[in-house]
Parts: sequence; structure tokens; C-alpha cells
Amino acid sequence: MNTTTPQPQTKQPREKTSLKYVIILALSAGLAGLLYGYDTVSISGAITYLTAIWHLGAGIQGLIVSSIMIGGIVGVGLSGFISDRLGRKPVLIIGAVLFFFAAIWSALVNDPTSLIIARIVGGLGIGLSSSQAITYITECAPAKHRGFLSSMYQFLCTIGILLTNFANFGIASMGGIHSEFADKAWRWMLAIGAIPALVLVLALFFMPESPRFLLQSGRKAAGMRVLERINGREAAQREAKAIEKSLAEDAKGSFKDLFRAPLTYALGVGIFLALCNQLVGENAIFYYAPTIFTDIFPGGNTAFLCSAITGTVNVLATILGLYLIDRVGRKPLMISGALGMCVFYVLMGLSMMFHWNGVLTLVFACCVIVFFAYSMGPITWVMVSELFPTYMRGRAAGFCTMFTWGANFLVAQFTPTMMDHWGGWTFIFWAVFDFLAFLGVRFFVPETKGRTLEQIQAFWTKKHDLAA
Repeated sequence: MNTTTPQPQTKQPREKTSLKYVIILALSAGLAGLLYGYDTVSISGAITYLTAIWHLGAGIQGLIVSSIMIGGIVGVGLSGFISDRLGRKPVLIIGAVLFFFAAIWSALVNDPTSLIIARIVGGLGIGLSSSQAITYITECAPAKHRGFLSSMYQFLCTIGILLTNFANFGIASMGGIHSEFADKAWRWMLAIGAIPALVLVLALFFMPESPRFLLQSGRKAAGMRVLERINGREAAQREAKAIEKSLAEDAKGSFKDLFRAPLTYALGVGIFLALCNQLVGENAIFYYAPTIFTDIFPGGNTAFLCSAITGTVNVLATILGLYLIDRVGRKPLMISGALGMCVFYVLMGLSMMFHWNGVLTLVFACCVIVFFAYSMGPITWVMVSELFPTYMRGRAAGFCTMFTWGANFLVAQFTPTMMDHWGGWTFIFWAVFDFLAFLGVRFFVPETKGRTLEQIQAFWTKKHDLAA
């Protein structure tokens, strides 16, 4: 009895602690997603005020909203190369600090040019942290929980969007667009973004470096300590051996391998998913929801209330995605999500063209968000970091995420012009991309559910060998 009693007592706490520990890591790194969600959507409320105060046309509206993507493209492009040399954690810290100062700067400017420059700097910060937050979580998470934990980034992104919508609604309730409060309203909407940035900086100081990066950089003892806290001693030793074997095989590898077989297929999948994350058109709703719903529900703050409703639906549907991703798998969720978005974007477009009831248009918009939030929203970020070997994961994920930010820029820049010229046909346009996303996922994207990162890496090699 004396020999058997201690074993369950030592095992049980370790299992509970390891899951709790890795959830804390995922939530801490995922705060970068909250920044992304808050800042990319906070401008949706501010632009309504700025258009009235500064008399902005559709083109400059689009540029103010999309300018953050310019910095984001540069940030994600640099992030992978920096993180594969310095580590995931330093890049996250730099990104959060940049965003903190950019949020305050944005709230103090007095002309469109200065606001655009400040948002570019903020985009640089978010770009640095966005892909590396997912990479960090992916490298810390056990295979059976990786989809759920990596989705924390997107979940916190939706929380950021929801907080933005409620903050905008609350601020807008204090005074309308033509009130004396108007010039202060948009400044508060942008300045509040400094708070989550500060929280992220503080959280990062208490987080360890990614265990895979520690092993890759020769800090085996430190890497083992993190792996043991996540998986327990025996599982950590097995995983460390698999990682070291993978690193030994990749010792002569370089970033150029990404553009050679067998990784060209993985690169193609990564770029395709990165583009789908934006070209399915969901952010056309979030970036311009107050503008869209102001036309449908003129007068009062109803447009901001509609934005808050869509934000709430987004969070709830993302929670559904967190539950399903490691149970149902990545591919079935993306297929159903793309088809659902296609159907309801068509209905949303028809509703606006034929002036159906405004509430019905809001319902269709919420349905689009539901299908995105459990599928393309979280799964893109999860898979982009799952696809590539450890020695190039940071750079490869950053490279693919550049396409996300580039597509995001196009959505943010041209949606106002499309709405001005096309009206409801804008949403039919996005429905076409949703159908193309369905076809691509159905015939092109593999399933990665339940596989370790080393097994996914071996999958590409095996696929190449079979083809040869």
C-alpha cells in the first residue's frame, strides 16, 4: 500500500497542472489576438466620426482603415526571421510595445496623414506578434489539444472585437457624430487599445520561451523543464527525442527548402488558407458594420448596437469552434463554414439590393459570422503554424501570414468603394470567394487533427516519396 499510494497522488496533480499551465501559456500569447481584434475593428467606430469631422471621401476612409495592414505586412514578413534567431518571446514583446505607443499616438493626432502613420506603426507591432503568437502556442501545445489551444488566438481576437463593439457603443451613447463630444469620442475609441497591449507586455515577462525553440537553440535543460510542465516527465522525454531527431534531420535545412519539394505543397496550402482567412469577406462586415447598418437603421445608435450584436455572435460561434476543432477535425469544419458563408452572403446581398427588412439583413450577417467563426477564423491560424518544420516554422508562418495581411489590406481599402458602386452586389462578390474556398479545402487541404508536429512534417516527406 505504501508503494502504490504515492503514485496516483504524484500523477494526478501533474496532469492537472500541465493542462492548466499550457492553457495559461496559450491565453497569455493569445492576447496578441485580442490586440489584433481590438485595433483592426476599433477604427470601424472611429471612422464614422472622422468622416463627419474631417469630411473624408471613400478612398481616404479605406486608407485610414487599411493603413494598419501596411505595417502588418512588414511586421509579419520580419517576424519569422527575427523569431527563428532570437526566439518567439522577444518578438511578441517588441510587437506589444510598438502597439502600446501607436494606440496612444493614434488618439492624439489631428489630421488624416498623422493617423495613417500611427496606424502603420501599430500594424507593425501587431504584425510582429500575430503569426508568432500562434507559432508559440503551436510549439507548446500537446497534439491532442493543439487545435483547441491554438484557437485561443482567434478566440481572444473575437473577444477584442466584442470589447471594441461595446466600447464604441458606450462611447457613441455619450454623444452623436455632430455633438461637442464627437472629437473626443473617436480618440477614446483608439486610445483604449493601449490597455490590452500593456497587459500583454506584463504577461510575456512571466512566460517561458517555446520549448521547441529552446531545444533548437541548444538549451536542452530549459526546454526539458517547459516540456515536463506541459506533458509530464515521461511524455516530455519522448517528445524531446522526437524533436531532436527532427532537428537533426533538418540541421542542413534552410528557408529555401520552403520553395522546394516536399515543402512546396505545404507552402501552397499555407498561402491558400492565409488568403481564405480574409478573402471570404467576413472582415468587410466587422470593419464597416456601423457604416453598413447606419444606412439600414438611420438615426440614433442602432448601428453601433448592431455591431455589438455581431461581435457577441462572433464570440459564441468561436467557442463552438474551440469545442469542435479537435473532435470533428479541421477540414470538415472549413468545408461547412465556407458553404454556409456562401449561402448567407448571397441572401445578405439580395436583402440589401431589394430592401428587405433591416432585421433580416442583420440576421443574415450574423449567420455569415457564425460560419466563419467556427471554421476559417480559428483554423487558418492553427494550420498555418502546424504545417512547417521547426527550423523554419517562424519564418514560414510569417511568410504565409503576409498573404493574410495583404488580403486584409484589400478588403479594408476597397470595401467602401465597392459599397458605393455595387451596393448589395459587394456581398455576392464575397460569396464567390467563399465557394472557391470550399473547392480548395475539399480537394487541396489535408487533415492535421491529432498528429504531432513531427508527424505532420513526416507526412510531407512521405507524400513526396510516394509521388516520386
